[in-house]
Amino acid sequence: MVNEQYQRCIDACKKAILASEVCADACRSEGHSPMMQRCVSLDTDCAEFCRMAVRFMQRESEFVDLICEDCAEICRECADECIKHPADHCQECAKACYACMDECLRMVSH
Repeated sequence: MVNEQYQRCIDACKKAILASEVCADACRSEGHSPMMQRCVSLDTDCAEFCRMAVRFMQRESEFVDLICEDCAEICRECADECIKHPADHCQECAKACYACMDECLRMVSH
């Protein structure tokens, strides 16, 4: 059973993972790859880091605060890039990443 204090953050990370993967796939398939290269790269990094954060929280690692603080920073970078692009998948990704950033920071502050 996962520590209850982590559940909201885990849920937010999972939503950010999904949104980032959808965004990266869509950006790749739309044929704008050179223009969207940073977006795809940050989407990929964000999804990978969120996966790691989920695993650290699930096993209640002593390094959860460090990982979640870094996860918040990567989510912010990803969201800041995605928000610049009008595509729905980019806007959805930005929303999910900002929410994940907020949850990671909330958890670290407790």
